[in-house]
Amino acid sequence: MLAPLLPYDGMDMRSLMQAQAVRHAERAFLIWEPFEGVGRIWTYSEFFDSVRAFAAGLQTRGLRPGDRLLIHLENCPEFLVAWLGCAWSGVVGVTSNTKLSLDELTYVATHAKVAGAITQPRHVGIVEQSTTENCWIGVTATNAGAPAAAFHPSPRVMPFRAISGDAAEVPGRPHDPRAPFAVQYTSGTTARPKAVLWTHANALWGAEMSAAHEDLGPNDVHLVHLPLFHTNAQVYSVLASLWGGGTVVLQPKFSASRFWPVSLKHRCTWTSLVRFCIRALEEHPVPEHGYRYWGMPLNDPATDAKFHVNSLGWWGMTETVTHGIVGSTRLRNVPNSMGRAAPGYEVFVLDPQGQPVLPGAVGDLFIRGVPGLSLFQEYVDDPEATRAAFRSDGLLITGDRVRLGVNGELYFADRSKDMLKVGGENVAASEVERVILAVPGVREVAVVGRPDVALGETVVAFIIPTTAGASDVTLKQRAVEACNVSLAAFKRPAEVRVVASFPRSTLEKVSKVELRRMLTLEQGQATF
Repeated sequence: MLAPLLPYDGMDMRSLMQAQAVRHAERAFLIWEPFEGVGRIWTYSEFFDSVRAFAAGLQTRGLRPGDRLLIHLENCPEFLVAWLGCAWSGVVGVTSNTKLSLDELTYVATHAKVAGAITQPRHVGIVEQSTTENCWIGVTATNAGAPAAAFHPSPRVMPFRAISGDAAEVPGRPHDPRAPFAVQYTSGTTARPKAVLWTHANALWGAEMSAAHEDLGPNDVHLVHLPLFHTNAQVYSVLASLWGGGTVVLQPKFSASRFWPVSLKHRCTWTSLVRFCIRALEEHPVPEHGYRYWGMPLNDPATDAKFHVNSLGWWGMTETVTHGIVGSTRLRNVPNSMGRAAPGYEVFVLDPQGQPVLPGAVGDLFIRGVPGLSLFQEYVDDPEATRAAFRSDGLLITGDRVRLGVNGELYFADRSKDMLKVGGENVAASEVERVILAVPGVREVAVVGRPDVALGETVVAFIIPTTAGASDVTLKQRAVEACNVSLAAFKRPAEVRVVASFPRSTLEKVSKVELRRMLTLEQGQATF
């Protein structure tokens, strides 16, 4: 089968970094605003000098194109140096959530077969335990800018600054857009997360399309406070700003009290926000500011009026790299919508028979794109899961359900996949169920989300014991302890209930719809 030309043939992420380092050499690319310690500004030229030096350091440490490096960092400049330094050298950066438990991080490090790791002092212990003895570990000097206790270097553990070399010594290689760029582990409906592989063409596509969707240019200043291990911060914010020649202002995490002072100090024009952030900002006075847009899950007139800003609705997932649905910076956006089908994708809303729904109806959302360009390349070492992600006609199964508007706008309805959204984090019910099912005394478990004003949802686990009349308190305690050991904090149940039976649907399948309905009714909210 003939391979078509790509928009980025003869290019890779080095091409973009090289071009912008020359074109915008003296313009600020990265501004670091830590909560503690000293901030810093890097010009494009200075920052990509650091990227090239890090790439040379990877070469010195024995990593070659295609090898994988674990990047287990909270937001900090070293994250971006390592992530883009990997791209420069041809190494594949594997970014992980710093909230992962030892069991979860061990799975990631083992599955990815990482040859090295970058982390912070507060995480060096868990990274040492989760990686093999031949995996070296670079450790930053601070914890996202905050002072850290000294760690003890060893043949395996070394300071981050030691991973540096002469950029001229990095061997040349072809600019191949189809080469692997990075891996993210994303929660799915299986018991373990899947490793989403992006190519360099994916990264370039995400950068260019995101910049176009957001109308980003050299005069834009993008505040980044969402975690850098997520697609939103990586692509919608950092790569989009890099493509547009703009500036990134990086914070360790979201802070409602620091949001406006930092925004005003640097004259920020763009940021991405989730529901939790909006709720927190409602408690603070709104100053006169320079924001043009806030990227959000939907266009929200109430947010626009409260904060004197334009909200741009969008929808995307790790597998789509950038927004598959997005609003417009040029035309009027329909209130409460996510936007419209984004250029470069074919978007379908289908009924259970696979037919397009009529306006006003809810259907399953499917996306067609080009794997390795506008869609992810594959799930690493899992061809079966990769095939299962698509229908036989090549449509990506998103697992989301949307309502089609009368003029083509799209509204989020619910998730057909068994997924929860806790404080902006995806939680697969199956991940929590896997842990609780291993607890002695548990016969069956069902995990669902309970609506929460601040977090969107919280996790609730329903347990049927193996022995009727067993101590509910003891069983609940064992389940909680198991989750505390094996799961990140945001995945742990806010409540565990021991019940005699579950509501059932056809074929005796647990009716999670009824469990969610019960929780919603208990809170006096509208039913699902």
